[in-house]
Amino acid sequence: MRFRLQSMQGLLLNGLLVGLGLLVTWQKDMRNSENWYGRVYHDSDLIVLRVDEPMVEKAKSFKVNGFVEGIIHNNTFINCKGKILLYFSKEPAGDSTGSIAAQLQYGDKILVSKNPQRIKNSGNPGAFNYERYAAFQQVFHHLFLKEKDWVKLEGKNLNRFNQFIFTARDNVLSALQKNISNSKDELGIAQALLIGYTNDLDKDLVQAYSNTGVVHIIAISGMHLGLIYLLLAGLFEKIPILNRSRLLKAMLILGCLWLFSLLTGASASVLRSAVMFSFITVGTIFKKKSSIYNSLAASAFLMLCYNPYFLWDVGFQLSYLAVVSIIVFQKPVYNCWYIKNNLADKIWKLTSISLAAQILTFPVCIYYFHQFPNFFLLTNIIAVPLSSIILYAEIGLMTFSWVPAIGSFIGKAITWLVWLMNKIVLRVSEFPFSVWEGIPSTLLSTLLLYAMVIGFSVWLIKKNLSGLWGALICLSGFVMVHAYNSWQINNQQKLIVYNVPQHRAIDFISGNDFYFIGDSILLQDGLLHNLNLKPARIALQLRNNRDSLKSLFQNKSFFQFCDKRILLIDRSLDFEIPPQKAAIDIIIISKNPSLQIARLASVFHCRQYIFDASNSLWKIDKWQKDCEELHLRSYSVLEKGAFVLDAGE
Repeated sequence: MRFRLQSMQGLLLNGLLVGLGLLVTWQKDMRNSENWYGRVYHDSDLIVLRVDEPMVEKAKSFKVNGFVEGIIHNNTFINCKGKILLYFSKEPAGDSTGSIAAQLQYGDKILVSKNPQRIKNSGNPGAFNYERYAAFQQVFHHLFLKEKDWVKLEGKNLNRFNQFIFTARDNVLSALQKNISNSKDELGIAQALLIGYTNDLDKDLVQAYSNTGVVHIIAISGMHLGLIYLLLAGLFEKIPILNRSRLLKAMLILGCLWLFSLLTGASASVLRSAVMFSFITVGTIFKKKSSIYNSLAASAFLMLCYNPYFLWDVGFQLSYLAVVSIIVFQKPVYNCWYIKNNLADKIWKLTSISLAAQILTFPVCIYYFHQFPNFFLLTNIIAVPLSSIILYAEIGLMTFSWVPAIGSFIGKAITWLVWLMNKIVLRVSEFPFSVWEGIPSTLLSTLLLYAMVIGFSVWLIKKNLSGLWGALICLSGFVMVHAYNSWQINNQQKLIVYNVPQHRAIDFISGNDFYFIGDSILLQDGLLHNLNLKPARIALQLRNNRDSLKSLFQNKSFFQFCDKRILLIDRSLDFEIPPQKAAIDIIIISKNPSLQIARLASVFHCRQYIFDASNSLWKIDKWQKDCEELHLRSYSVLEKGAFVLDAGE
């Protein structure tokens, strides 16, 4: 009877927690608010926006988050709210010498006369779901503004605390820029390591840090907050007046930790650490030591109550998995090897931490990033202590930057240390097989991988034979899933017209082989390739770029792929109307040719017209209207995302 009552109480508690989670999630979604701008906005309405943060300079634009303060509809001002992502063109209007958008600051208000566009995914296979990511940030629309599309309004709307944070952040960046080498590599890493400022980071250098398994050093995480906590606790311990008041010491530690968290942008991993260290610090006031698992669970509960969408944040997931993994596995891993030498023992202890952290994080890393750094142990042993020294040196620089001689000396030391760390990371990234890339992973295979890890861990640590049997069963399932996926991949025959704005990109796919037709810049520009083409090729396990495929016949712009007849038109053509129309399955129109759909329809009997992303939007709109009038099927890659045809069906 007591067991049944306890079970009912547990079910009731779980039900209440689930209900609370759903309620908080619904409430957090801006679209459910009666004051959300999307409920009242109509085309051609004017939007009053507040610049909600400092401007970020991009190659061709300035990017910033805007907050809607109201809508002007039929000369009536309607109070509403919501976020819109703003891009301001750098191109000057008229005779002006530069873009006036560069002069906008936090708190400025602007009046926009352009219709916001819904944020959409590219639709490319395997691509990052940016639409969902933005929605979790409560951003659903974006605007690309030229100077004719907006005007600056009088007055500002400032939040004093936010202004203080932005000003403090600018002062920190100014001190770093003044005292550290102007080299983009050294300065960029120093800024990222201290406050998470990544705008000046070199993309190739970031890729090297990722390939060697130490990208967590430049992505502000719990490690940074832990180092600062240790520094503060040790420093305040030596101040007699603070030792007399545990409350004052705790308040100073918490104030510094949370100020640092806000300066770094308050990412999910940093907030997790700040909340957990807050529990630990509060516990010291009352001389209580709680279980680390309770602190972790409480911090996760509070963060998810604040923002339930943190649950889908990769940083949040990896942060908790890494901490739990270290807590559970570090001691068993460390005890596997007894070392008498004190220095070697410390190196082994650091190694055991890195190994332990990987146990529960590597399945998620493979799922999201499809790669594994083979030399993560080597780089972590060197880079983690080195980055800790650099972080403490940067804190010292912030403390003494007002003294030019001391600030210059510390700045030169930081420059040299960052240069050394960069050289080591770049050198290791150049090792043969430094990174295992293109690892296929699905949600099911990731879950089976976790089940295997847990099963083998229970068997090895608890000496429980049932854990071994469970792990072997999951291993069998993992092998069968992998075999089935490999069979599907070996038999795939696909045509993909990618959504890469202003570029043509087409893949003919047969098994693991593919034949690419498109702009050469997509193969030369690493960023364009990694964002648009690489995810699909990893997801579909494409390994070989061939000059031809067995299932593909090509004659100039005509392709016979399996039983599909495909015509690629990328220039103006002059056809004579034949006595009988030629049958074509797909016509792909690319590169803005001057043509008429009606003229094509008189020559070809085509099942579907595809307009790729290299065409202008106004031309695509015109062609689609022509297709509708002629009752022809059409597909706009720019509007609907990548076109994928399974030619094997």
